[in-house]
Amino acid sequence: MRVKPAMTNMNNLFDVKGKVAVVTGGYGVLGSSISKHLAAQGAEVVILGRSANNAQKVLDEIAATGAKARFIVVDVLNLTALRQAKAEILAQFKKIDILINVAGGNVAGATLTADQPFFDMKLEDWEKVVNLNMNGTIYPCYVFGEVMAQQKFGSIINISSMAALSALTRVPGYSAAKAAVTNFTQWLATDMALKYGDGVHVNAIAPGFFIGDQNRALLINPDGSYTDRSKKILNKTPMNRFGDLSELNGAVQFLCSEAASFVTGVVLPVDGGFSAYSGV
Repeated sequence: MRVKPAMTNMNNLFDVKGKVAVVTGGYGVLGSSISKHLAAQGAEVVILGRSANNAQKVLDEIAATGAKARFIVVDVLNLTALRQAKAEILAQFKKIDILINVAGGNVAGATLTADQPFFDMKLEDWEKVVNLNMNGTIYPCYVFGEVMAQQKFGSIINISSMAALSALTRVPGYSAAKAAVTNFTQWLATDMALKYGDGVHVNAIAPGFFIGDQNRALLINPDGSYTDRSKKILNKTPMNRFGDLSELNGAVQFLCSEAASFVTGVVLPVDGGFSAYSGV
């Protein structure tokens, strides 16, 4: 059994400079924040997504800071496209150190209104949201995780949710999919360690509540005041506020750095205490 030597240089412990980081959905609200942060830290960032137009804004913002990133058009549910992207990345960089699976999100038709019964939801919308979040995570792990298995090093970070940790009303499909992501993260972490050694780590972060375009209508009234749902969230959040997306970046960097060399199979809440608090 190999024991990792103690590290004394704290400046290098969290360093990601020179690491090749693949970020699916890397031009969305959460993905762009992570992509820009890692690029600023010196990582070689490769953004994967379906829209070159949406990606260009993020690439320009990264370039304006003096950092760099590249974009490859990929649908994360298309295995052929994922394999082509893998070949391109390996041809340029010869390795893949980090995979961050941000692609996902809710589907409008799979979000119930406050009084709408589950039985009114169209199953096509259920299938869309489950496929996007569950297979949209599993497929990239299947393709890029194989590289890490062959290298015997790498870090995979998936995106779970508060909805995976306890039941949230109105989002049954999203909740089920994120619960699957949580379970798969733990399973893959175990499988990778048992079969390929201690160099491949698989973890997830579970963001708490952040206001973005996707959930703004649920959390903010047209007049700018908080909705009843927002008030319930804040009442169960000991820090009594919503998070800022930038507050996820430190957790991501930790999990893909040497500081997390003995961390795998973890789902890390970044939630202001929401998942810890009973409400009493």
